[in-house]
Amino acid sequence: MPFLGQDWRSPGWRWVKTEDGWKRCEPFSPALEDGNNQLKDIGHTVIITGDDEDEAIYSTEDCEFAAKKRKKDHCTNNTECFYREKWIYVHKESTRERHGYCTLGEAFNRLDFSSAIQDIRRFNYVVKLLQLIAKSQLTSLSGAAQKNYFNILDKIVRKVKEDQYNPRLIKDLLQDLSSTLCILIRGVGKSVLVGNINIWICRLETILLWQQQLKNLQMNKQVNNGLTLIDLPLHMLRNILHRLSDGWDVITLGQVTPTLYMLSEDRQLWKKLCQYHFAEKQFCRHLVPSEGGHIDWKLMYFALQKYYPIKEQYGDTLHFCRHCSILFWKDTGHPCTASDPDTCLMPVSPQHFIDLFKF
Repeated sequence: MPFLGQDWRSPGWRWVKTEDGWKRCEPFSPALEDGNNQLKDIGHTVIITGDDEDEAIYSTEDCEFAAKKRKKDHCTNNTECFYREKWIYVHKESTRERHGYCTLGEAFNRLDFSSAIQDIRRFNYVVKLLQLIAKSQLTSLSGAAQKNYFNILDKIVRKVKEDQYNPRLIKDLLQDLSSTLCILIRGVGKSVLVGNINIWICRLETILLWQQQLKNLQMNKQVNNGLTLIDLPLHMLRNILHRLSDGWDVITLGQVTPTLYMLSEDRQLWKKLCQYHFAEKQFCRHLVPSEGGHIDWKLMYFALQKYYPIKEQYGDTLHFCRHCSILFWKDTGHPCTASDPDTCLMPVSPQHFIDLFKF
């Protein structure tokens, strides 16, 4: 298989999936290679003249050193230059073939979350993952992973401010992150906090600024002379509400018009939501009867939500190949060595992603 390198103990070459199949790619961009080749083509010495009095002579070794430094600086500013494959091998112990182990920070850097937040199918998944990391795994990230984490968070906030897409989800993320940072900063010295304390204080101030900006966020009014949501018949509006899996989304949609509010208060709608997310044994422990003696399913939903997690739905998730132990986005794929790769795939929830890197 082309995935294997010349040395069977090596992790293999880097491969990119194209329309013509898998092709090997170099770790650096062609522009950098061309610049390096130009330096190599120059003779033994290069004379760089500035003023009339100053003249510097550099040897070929100095030019090669400068080229290597330029490559390093370029790849520091553009992390994706190193990780074009967009997948990562998950190994938890050292073997003869692989030394060391895979960390959460390494996986976070390698799986291209910057591009994933631009895809509406993956946006909620990435935000939920960042929220779980903020709650319990923030101190386990390396310095580079922390920088990548807050860069992605900055892109998410800017996207929400521009598109007004799901601001409630981002507000919850920022609230959990600010609470965690306050605890870590107050307890500095008692916990492992990678980086200078002043950097974390600046990050906390940035988060508080983002929270204020989202609090003052004004939704843009859509100017459209065509068919709108309120023009749809009642049975279609009812079907739309019944397809929502989050109770807060139902309440938000019910605030648009009086008709939608009436439909959002339907007992059968909230009963189906409770039956979808929770088991019958959980109902018996937290019954919320109404004044008429019937069960108030709306209050029941939010009461159960305090004690039990609700089911999560995502348009697209990360997948784990049980045969190759590789974590990847499904549409990007990976060079699987199994005879039937589809039977080896397993969708990975955000919590499962965190659990993969717990030792």
